[in-house]
Amino acid sequence: MNTSPTRIRLIDGLRGFSLAGILMANMLAFQYGVYGQNELQLFGVEGVDRAFYSLLKIAVVGSFMPIFAFMFGFGMIKLTESLQSRNLRPKCHLSRRFLLLFVIGLLHMNYVWEGDILAFYGVLGFFLLMFLNRKPKTLLIWAIVLLVVAGLCGLPASNPMNPLANPTSQMETYILQSKEVFGSGSYEEIKDFNNHGDPFGGELNPALILLLLVFTPLMTIPMFLLGMRAARVGTFEDPQAMRQVYVRRAKLLIPVGLVLKAYSVIVQLIRGEEEWFAVGIGEVIGGSLLALGYIYAFAILYTSGSRVNLLRRFEAVGRLSLTNYLMQSVICTMIFYGYGLGLFGRASVFVGAFIALAVYGLQLWISPLYLKRFRSGPVEHMLRIWTYLSWKGQPRKKKSSK
Repeated sequence: MNTSPTRIRLIDGLRGFSLAGILMANMLAFQYGVYGQNELQLFGVEGVDRAFYSLLKIAVVGSFMPIFAFMFGFGMIKLTESLQSRNLRPKCHLSRRFLLLFVIGLLHMNYVWEGDILAFYGVLGFFLLMFLNRKPKTLLIWAIVLLVVAGLCGLPASNPMNPLANPTSQMETYILQSKEVFGSGSYEEIKDFNNHGDPFGGELNPALILLLLVFTPLMTIPMFLLGMRAARVGTFEDPQAMRQVYVRRAKLLIPVGLVLKAYSVIVQLIRGEEEWFAVGIGEVIGGSLLALGYIYAFAILYTSGSRVNLLRRFEAVGRLSLTNYLMQSVICTMIFYGYGLGLFGRASVFVGAFIALAVYGLQLWISPLYLKRFRSGPVEHMLRIWTYLSWKGQPRKKKSSK
């Protein structure tokens, strides 16, 4: 039985679903800045709004970007299999893809929004090529080991060795300056501040920078590897046959992930960053487990014979995932930055969440309409052109054997 169409729809749906949570989490950075989102007291956030922020930290922040990473790893394997079926070289094509992804990320970071993740994914993609032909068991072992190591090290921001964990007076000055620049500055002023503003005041030890560059990937690589393994073992090939597996995993992973993340948030509220060991386990391990739970819970929706209209819309958003991700940055910076509505640091966390839902709702509406006329998004098509070195964005036909 050919289950490929079902599998593709499910994966597209997951990508679209993850973008909803990513936007909700990124909204904090759009509203208060990449550094300011963890120092909300500087923006007067307190009371009920602070409680809502804690709820977002538990249920959303740090648990939807891992879903996107999982899908990234999954897509690597499926693209590899497609290229191998045509006798094409996967690593060559993937390397071109990662290079352009890195370039797009740099442009996004320098000209649109400081919180880009695409450049990081592009760089990490080259590292993941080492795991491209590994067995599923190997991928699973590496994912578990790296995830445990990251949790025990108390990564990311909870470890006191991390310079981001304990904001200095220079950092506070930078955040207050960002409130003024982002809220009322021109496009050129904001771009200059993004590219040249120094939140550390030159106090950042080069050794600590190197340490962060080495250990930061530990937070995300496990989800990439688990996605690669899922593609290898066919976790989503036949959703109906896998229904009980999805249910068991969702019932286990969602409660465990929520408990770990809740403990992390509560510890930070009571003791600050003193208990960095427990906080690291909650943020890294809890966040990843919750992301996996969300993945399997969403997959359950595809185990029935029919699909609701909302799932089709998730799939449309997922098929345009890169374009929609970049458009979220364009729209939200226009809402919060000075060259737009200038709401930076002024809207509450709750209002920001409402804006996120409105922006994503717009994408749920527009994406299916766009796909009625075009097969892929502009960014996706450009990526395909460069990956396959073909103006049509299609891989070459399988070479005939002689």
